[in-house]
Amino acid sequence: MPSTAHSSMPDTPGARRRDWQVISLVGAAHACSHFFQLVFATLYLSLNQEFGYDFAQLGLLVAIFFLVSCLGQASSGFIVDRIGAAPVLRFGLVCFIISAVLIGVAPGYWVLMLAAVIGGIGNAIFHPVDFAILNHRVSPGRLGHAFSTHGFTGYLGWALTPVFMATLIELYNWRVAALGAGVLVALVLLATVLFGRCLSGHESAQASAAAPSQSARSAASTTADLSNQTVAQTLAALLAQPALWGAFLFFAFTAAALSAVQNYTIPTLGALYQIDAIMAGTALSAYMVTAALGLVVGGFLAGATAMCERIVLVSLLAAGACLAVLASGVLPSFLVLAFLAFTGFLAGISGPSRDMLIRRVAPKGATGAVYGLVYSGMDVGSSLAPVLFGLMLDAGVRQGPWYAAGVCFVVGGFMAVWVAQAAARRQAGVSAAAAH
Repeated sequence: MPSTAHSSMPDTPGARRRDWQVISLVGAAHACSHFFQLVFATLYLSLNQEFGYDFAQLGLLVAIFFLVSCLGQASSGFIVDRIGAAPVLRFGLVCFIISAVLIGVAPGYWVLMLAAVIGGIGNAIFHPVDFAILNHRVSPGRLGHAFSTHGFTGYLGWALTPVFMATLIELYNWRVAALGAGVLVALVLLATVLFGRCLSGHESAQASAAAPSQSARSAASTTADLSNQTVAQTLAALLAQPALWGAFLFFAFTAAALSAVQNYTIPTLGALYQIDAIMAGTALSAYMVTAALGLVVGGFLAGATAMCERIVLVSLLAAGACLAVLASGVLPSFLVLAFLAFTGFLAGISGPSRDMLIRRVAPKGATGAVYGLVYSGMDVGSSLAPVLFGLMLDAGVRQGPWYAAGVCFVVGGFMAVWVAQAAARRQAGVSAAAAH
């Protein structure tokens, strides 16, 4: 298996230094992606005061951003597989810079809409690009840490945006804040230019994979390199794989669960436990912080075992059970915050193992396409869940979003096992074909 290939390769100081340089650059770029997802939201009040736009108009800007991102994410993976990840990464950062400049100089709504479109295009490339680089350029023995760092930097990007933007708005004005966001991204872009030689090529992955068993080499030799196929041929080959559909559904269900927690924890805490909005917001923040810590711990676990699906299953089953207990309303109020924080920690642990598992699904030459396609399931779950769970609250089912989120976590855990089994069956079929 890919995750074990590294065991026979020397882990030299040079290899470690190169790996962490790649991980750091990709993590910084990923933080920019999450940072920019909240730029429009942090400018709501300023744009309302400046132009008089209502919140429906302002919300439409965010909707446009994520709609373009959703549509672009699946397709951008095919581009990554054909021209390489590094230039696409820099293109995404350039899109953010252009979007920030347009926001900063915008005379009206149409320019803001254009900025949302360009920003959405930039955001669309990051999951296919990031995982293509990490899988190709980081030694397999360090991939668990790479994936956990990738997720952790995303949370840091979310955390930085409100502080950064609010500070510049307070010191100067909203236009300076928008331009400042562009400068921040430009610094990361400069780093990828100055130190980004390590982002190009596939040498480390190939070198690290040089010591698999003879059967693995035989199997690999029979697997077509999909980067040499047309987009239609690649798409047909991928969509014929049950594991890919399982991974798509896994992301849709787990994203729906996270959406329920993010959007409805505050009203649910008030309805079930009579916790005020400030304390409920603190509880939600605790969930996000401990989820980030869980990603770090999950990186060590993912690197310690080849059975990543077991980590995903156990952590998500436990997280789902915790949400069910919270939804039951039986906990004393003083335990709710700690219980919710522990739920976030459990959900975070699954992240690196999840990404290691998706790595098994990707055929040669289609890493970007696979990550783009399966991560688009996250956009589907994130877009549908708030409406469906909101209907539960409107119908008076106060605990509905938490119960539903728990079910989604459980389904996601079993989907991870199914993906692993489907990937194993595919590999066994390839090995059998090679033997003949």
